[in-house]
Amino acid sequence: MNNLRKRRITDAVLRGLVYLCAGLTVLLLVALIGYIFVRGLPHVTWQLLSTAPSALNDTIGILPNILNTLYIILFTLLIALPLGVGAAVYLTEYATNKKFIAAVEFTTETLAGIPSIIYGLVGMLFFAQMLGFKTSLLSGGCTLVIMILPTIIRTTQESLKTVPQSYREGALGLGATKWYMIRTIILPSSVDGIVTGCILSVGRIVGESAALLFTAGVGTVVAKSIFSQFTRSGGTLSVALYMYVSERGEFDIGFAIAAILLILVLCINAAAKFANKKLKSKEQRA
Repeated sequence: MNNLRKRRITDAVLRGLVYLCAGLTVLLLVALIGYIFVRGLPHVTWQLLSTAPSALNDTIGILPNILNTLYIILFTLLIALPLGVGAAVYLTEYATNKKFIAAVEFTTETLAGIPSIIYGLVGMLFFAQMLGFKTSLLSGGCTLVIMILPTIIRTTQESLKTVPQSYREGALGLGATKWYMIRTIILPSSVDGIVTGCILSVGRIVGESAALLFTAGVGTVVAKSIFSQFTRSGGTLSVALYMYVSERGEFDIGFAIAAILLILVLCINAAAKFANKKLKSKEQRA
């Protein structure tokens, strides 16, 4: 009885500690988001969102930064997602050399932990100078592709490994080709991991400033087309946040940009979750 009572007390204490830690984490998160919204949303105006900064008119606008952020998110994901998912599929389904797989996994994990400013330095030397892209959104986007590839590869690879081996054996046993099996069974079953990698990647893209200062620059000019925008310097929202706060001391504008960044990330994450839900429902109907 004494041992049973001790186990119950220990279980209750540990359960209470878990609840306490979870509650503190949620409280800190809510407090942080609430503080940013309280400080930032009152300064979010239509003029701030719809105009470019002008020294002549002494006005502040972040429209170019919003467009640059959306452009670089779209560009980076369009390139990194197919490459990352394809690499993960090859490592999980096709590669047979265990030493090679282990080396690639170790390399991707190492690359994921490298400070972003080093990526910025390499991107500046390689994309901006050697390839002649100069300081532009194209250089920044290519640098971010390299930055987020390890995250997409590892999350997708771990998700692929969770698919039961019986799914593969059953599909192949029924006469399906390997690619057909991967396309119709393995990838749909791994969509949660792919979406998770996408969400993590978007968070890193939106929050990146150090690497983009070296590669994309701080330009605030709205080009006439998307393609011409990629050939010139362009600062994202995170870069604008850094510039307004550290260089100009505009803390109100900084909190406004921070609130916009949070809203943007929440909207993108919600869209990714919605797409995941739709893909799941489509898979179940099929």
